[in-house]
Amino acid sequence: MKPVRISQVATHLFLLVSLLVVALWSAICPHDYFIWFLETLPALVAIVLLLITYKRFQLSLLLYVLIWLHCIVLFVGGHYTYELVPLFDNLRDFFGHARNNYDKLGHFAQGFVPAIAARELLIRTSTLKRGKWMVALILLGVLGISAAYEIIEWFSALALGDGSDAFLGTQGDIWDAQSDMLCAFIGATSALLLLSKAHDRSLKKQGVD
Repeated sequence: MKPVRISQVATHLFLLVSLLVVALWSAICPHDYFIWFLETLPALVAIVLLLITYKRFQLSLLLYVLIWLHCIVLFVGGHYTYELVPLFDNLRDFFGHARNNYDKLGHFAQGFVPAIAARELLIRTSTLKRGKWMVALILLGVLGISAAYEIIEWFSALALGDGSDAFLGTQGDIWDAQSDMLCAFIGATSALLLLSKAHDRSLKKQGVD
């Protein structure tokens, strides 16, 4: 068991250090520092919380990797702003899209990763059994989180006025909020369909049946 434990800690350390490197890159000369702060705040809060709770409540490796990926999405979006990420500008031009769709990737991740996080917390801290009711609760929770985020964006628009465009990333789409929530729902559904079995195996390695 000891070699496994050492390997696990090494993997966790790699995820942390590499994420901090990306965070540092993201913070160097971003498009706009205030927008950077708004876009990356969820990732920064998540890192702090995971460090605080690491010793007493370690998550499964799969979930740590997913959170790592989600944070990278946020740090990249914060550095460029979501509507100006270069790779997705190239994809827009190549496929003839009307807009840069990096923010849709962000909202897909906003559903994909929290769905597995919610699943793990429910399995480990509640009496709710795996099954349709857990799936329903997770999907409804993800939709609620997505709706709450859209409300936060709405209040930011009221507070920032014209300066909110970079944070909102609507790019002239009047249905942006609705499509964002749809992307989160698709992300959550995809995560539960594709990763539930892998998540169970990862939890088992963590000592959770």
